[in-house]
Amino acid sequence: MTLSRRGLLAAGGAVGAFAATAAGTGTAAAAGRGHGSGRPGVRTGFERLAADGYRLLAGQKVGVVTNPTGITADVRHIVDVMHPDDRVNLTAVFGPEHGFRGTAQAGGSEGRYDDPATGLPVYDTYLKSGQPLADIFTASGVDTVVFDIQDAGARFYTYIWTLYDCMEAAALAGKRLVVLDRPNPVTGRAALGPVLDPAFATFVGRREIAQAHGMTVAELALLFNAEFLAARPVELDVVKMSGWRRSDFFDTTGLPWVPPSPNMPTPETALVYSGTCLFEGTNLSEGRGTTRPFELLGAEGVDHRWAAAANALELPGVAFREAYFAPTFSKFQGKTVGGVQVHVQDREAFDPVRTGIALLVTAKRTWSGFAWRSDNWIDKLTGNTRVRTMIDAGADTDEVVGAWGADLAAFRSVRKSHLLYR
Repeated sequence: MTLSRRGLLAAGGAVGAFAATAAGTGTAAAAGRGHGSGRPGVRTGFERLAADGYRLLAGQKVGVVTNPTGITADVRHIVDVMHPDDRVNLTAVFGPEHGFRGTAQAGGSEGRYDDPATGLPVYDTYLKSGQPLADIFTASGVDTVVFDIQDAGARFYTYIWTLYDCMEAAALAGKRLVVLDRPNPVTGRAALGPVLDPAFATFVGRREIAQAHGMTVAELALLFNAEFLAARPVELDVVKMSGWRRSDFFDTTGLPWVPPSPNMPTPETALVYSGTCLFEGTNLSEGRGTTRPFELLGAEGVDHRWAAAANALELPGVAFREAYFAPTFSKFQGKTVGGVQVHVQDREAFDPVRTGIALLVTAKRTWSGFAWRSDNWIDKLTGNTRVRTMIDAGADTDEVVGAWGADLAAFRSVRKSHLLYR
């Protein structure tokens, strides 16, 4: 991808900034100064856009794809900030899964309504793509669609596919798309896990990226436009953060955390999610209905042997506690189940995907009741049949992890050319 540069944002006036323009596809506002010990906090793409007086949106009717995570450093929602500001013409909001204001549970949305706080029309994008979504953008009357949602760093977290669908639909509708960047909460150091086989494409994985992609939403937008939408790219601008480094976990950013979905309550949840969400594809509870979703895993009949087997693997950076819990909803609602609690002890060494595979292998070996979900949902989550079939055939953790090595190396090579931060 060829990059050119021109002046765009001043990063609050302190540092000269530039825009990196993907030929034929748009721009990326540059990061501010680097940071070391005692460094200033991260400034999100929205903070930098606002500090520049919304010049990137001048003369445009703007619609925003966002949810409760679209907030400022002082925890005001960006829609509530932009709506009364004469420097930007905000005319519509588009809500993803869980809704714009976040009132819906997993697999739900808020539908079409007028936002009581601002009076703005809110359109439902959940499970809409292609021409139907393009028609919504056209009906809204906007010129530019802005995307600002906090991601969790995993391929099967659906907001990145809302982004993908919005990019595709905006191109069809002749609209421009602007992505306001936010941190990957589990760092952007590396891509991990199996790469999606296109034959298993669903809303929990539209295209061929790794299970833990190690990218920000702006970086993913650049990758999507160049690699997957090249035949009809959207006019794309991405506004970078300042002060973020690839090694930063969310708690080092100085930014407030808002749960991006009801079962992603803390950044610690995101840390394990790209591995333990695989239990959605089994008959075990993945901890929904507890205060520790994706950290607590279990089922009726599971006992101490699972934790013992998992600990015996001596996986780096993690330990497993024998645990008993009673989910208040979802699998095993109101029943006491046995299982494990995942305790990350060294997050720098922890590999969530390898850990998720190890837990699947040991659960199957220590609990006779283990079963995959009848619809083989595990294949959609892992993006292939290999994980399921290898575990069924008795493969150990190293064998399963080794099976995706070549695909992951190829993705890492593609990914590298779209990274925006050191």
